[in-house]
Amino acid sequence: MRQSRRSGNCPKHSKSSSMRGLLYGFHRPTGKADLVLGEAVELMRAAGHTDVGDRLSEIIVGRNVIDGRWTFQIVEDYDENHYSAFVDEERAARQSLVEGKKHLFEAELKEDRRTHGMPHR
Repeated sequence: MRQSRRSGNCPKHSKSSSMRGLLYGFHRPTGKADLVLGEAVELMRAAGHTDVGDRLSEIIVGRNVIDGRWTFQIVEDYDENHYSAFVDEERAARQSLVEGKKHLFEAELKEDRRTHGMPHR
């Protein structure tokens, strides 16, 4: 396994973390939109547009984003089936190769760039 000079970690770990972030970026606004639409449905009904509110409620509110699944289930599956395995294996490889140390490149960079003998540097 080759270390990433950039992170001192498994090269694809940061990409896996980024993908996880994108999934959360998809999950949160999708859920928020569903809640806002639910509120709009109630306002439609209260304004006498029960047919429109009922149709939106029946077809869109609470709808699965993919067959049988809401976004939280997609995120959970990613965490359980991909991300956690990546984290566990990255940790094991790091432990085996560099005694578990993280951010090797940054530590070297700090040592090279700091002003030796000066406090707080």
